Amino acid sequence: MRVMANAPEIRRTLAEARRRTDELFAVVKPDALYDRPVPERHRLNFYIGHMEAFDWNMVCAHGLGMDPLREHPGFNELFAFGIDPDSSDLPTDKPSDWPDLAQTGDYCRRVRSTVDAVLDEVEEELAHVCIEHRLMHAETLCYLLHNLAPDRMQAPERRSPDPAAAVEPPENRWINVVAGHARLGRGRGTGFGWDNEFEELEVEVPTFSIGKHKVTNGAYLDYVREGGAAPHYWRRSDQGWRLRTMFGEVALPLDWPVYVTHEQARQYAARAGAALPTEAQWDRAAYGSSNGASPEFPWGGEAPSRQRGNFDFGRWDPCSVTACPAGDSACGVSQLVGNGWEWTADTFKPFPGFRERPFYPDYSRAFFDDKHYVLKGGSPRTSRFLLRRTFRNWFRDRYPYVHATFRLVQNWQAGNSANPAH
Repeated sequence: MRVMANAPEIRRTLAEARRRTDELFAVVKPDALYDRPVPERHRLNFYIGHMEAFDWNMVCAHGLGMDPLREHPGFNELFAFGIDPDSSDLPTDKPSDWPDLAQTGDYCRRVRSTVDAVLDEVEEELAHVCIEHRLMHAETLCYLLHNLAPDRMQAPERRSPDPAAAVEPPENRWINVVAGHARLGRGRGTGFGWDNEFEELEVEVPTFSIGKHKVTNGAYLDYVREGGAAPHYWRRSDQGWRLRTMFGEVALPLDWPVYVTHEQARQYAARAGAALPTEAQWDRAAYGSSNGASPEFPWGGEAPSRQRGNFDFGRWDPCSVTACPAGDSACGVSQLVGNGWEWTADTFKPFPGFRERPFYPDYSRAFFDDKHYVLKGGSPRTSRFLLRRTFRNWFRDRYPYVHATFRLVQNWQAGNSANPAH
């Protein structure tokens, strides 16, 4: 029997990913697991079975040619596919259309036991696909829960502290990024990546200026007062604007990044006489101004840590845009990784040399439709394994639930210190 070369580390990483998703379902009260907090998505119970069905289909079915579990016929297919959130075609299933929680739980336990028994026998690439798929769902589940009524959850003991009251947003000055090349994608044989991360592509980027910080709630509030649309997680009260956090409401934290749709970010940028960065400009600001070898992260080669940014499940909510200065890029741009995904101006497209994986052909290809936009960076609930330079996220331009923010770019002359947030 062939044994995976890196089996012990793969097993530890998979166990960690499982703990992440298990702790999320534990936050939901049992009678709420058939709720649908986001109309465009499946009910929560689907995701309980989905991650195990995915692992079975990758490891057991594709990797080893095993037949489905006899005890749960049809479950692999039932839990196989999620939904691309298009609000024009909402799902209409009822809770009674799904297996009960006891059946689903038994299915999940049997799948995990079988996967664990044979995991060492499959290609390491398949194991990485399962791990990162689960970690991506650990993040997706967070924004689903963010839209679940607070009384349908039981807040964990370790939760984000309430923000400081009435902290003013910082001055968001322009930082000049000199002309040079951006490196998009990665070469084959350089480590694991999803199909849309290949092949490596160098793009020449002219000099531009970029906001040091992500656009804040405080800056966006001025725009709302002038008639702009309020973000999804904001609510107006008699005491002023409030923000829906993961487990309740707080007075709007003015120094936190604002979470908006791509359409809202684009409209804000246009009103400010600026633009959203292209994927190449974002890469250049994050990685392109350092001396010597190209860094793995904006701050250099050191592995991600809580001092570098708000990511890897450290908090449930954002924090100030001035936090974690140790994570600044070489040219001084803050929080390019963590504290909220960043919208780019680019629609999601393949790089030259793109090849789909035969065992997961529609991971990316189905979304090359000019309706999805690339996001870079990461949110508070993005795993450290997904913070690599080449990872690309994508969503539709009017999808309001994702923890996505933005910053502005402009072709300003060197030395201009005007505030790009207004």
